[in-house]
Amino acid sequence: MCTDKTEADLDRAGMPVGRRSFAALAGVGALIAALPARAIAGKPVKGRDVTIKTADGVCDAYFVAPAQGRHPAVLVWPDIRGLRPAFRQMADRLAGEGYAVLTINPFYRWQKSPVVDAANDWGNPEVREKLMGYRKQLTRATGETDAAALLAFLDAQKEVDTRRRIGTTGYCMGGEMTIYTAALRPDRVGAAASFHGGGVGTDKPDSPHLLILGTSAGYLFAIADNDDKETPNEKVLLKAVLEPRKQWHEVEVYEGAMHGWCPPDGRAYNEAAAEKAWARMLELFKAELA
Repeated sequence: MCTDKTEADLDRAGMPVGRRSFAALAGVGALIAALPARAIAGKPVKGRDVTIKTADGVCDAYFVAPAQGRHPAVLVWPDIRGLRPAFRQMADRLAGEGYAVLTINPFYRWQKSPVVDAANDWGNPEVREKLMGYRKQLTRATGETDAAALLAFLDAQKEVDTRRRIGTTGYCMGGEMTIYTAALRPDRVGAAASFHGGGVGTDKPDSPHLLILGTSAGYLFAIADNDDKETPNEKVLLKAVLEPRKQWHEVEVYEGAMHGWCPPDGRAYNEAAAEKAWARMLELFKAELA
C-alpha cells in the first residue's frame, strides 16, 4: 500500500524522487519510449475517453480495444495516482494483445482525472495526503457500486465479446477491488490480477481474500518485496484459499521489486519485474477468459 513508509523505503533504496516523474513522461511519445520495445507491438487499437454513470456520480475513464472485431473485456483499477498517461499507455498495450480495456478514474467522486499531473506531483506531501484521504473513502461498498456500472458498460460495447468472461486488474489500492469485482459478478468475471496490491489478505473478518471462495475466477497476486516484509502472512492467507480451487492461480513475491514497480512512470519502476508480471497476467487471461 502506498504510504509515507513506502516513500521512505524508496529513499533507503536510493531511488531518486524525479527518476520517472509525471512531467518527464507526460507525452505519449515519451511514454512509448519509456516502455520496452516489445511493449508497443500488437494489434492496431482505437481508444476514446468515456464517461460512465454510476449510483454515485459520473466516472471518467479511458476505453481502448483492437480496431477490428470483438474481444474479451478487462477492467483496470489504477493505483493511488489514478488515471494518467502511463495507465493509458498500459491499456493500449493490453488492447494490442487482443482485449477491450477500460481504465477508470477511481477518484471521480471528488475530482476528474488526472489527479496527479506536472503541477500536482505525487512527490508533494500535500498531494499524497489528499489522495490518501480519497483512498480511505473507497470501500467494498464503493467498489461494488462502481464495478456494477463498469461491467455493464463493458458488456454494452460493440468491441466486447460477451460470450467470453471479463478480466480485471488492480494496482496498489486497486488490488482489493479486483476481488470485490469478481465476487460481485462471479458469473462474468473470470480472471483477477493484483499487482503490489494493498490489504488483499489480512486477519480481519472482512478481509477481501475471504471472498475468493465464492468466486469462479482465476487469480494472480504479484507481491512487492517490501510489502511482503511488512505483512509476510498475506501470501500464506492467499495461498490457503487459492490452492484448493481448480482455477489458475499464482501467488509470488517479486524479490527486489519495491511497491509500485509495475507502472512505467513510477519511482519504483522495475522493468524486468514489470515484464514478468505482465507475462504472468497474459497467462492468466489465456487460461481463464475463455
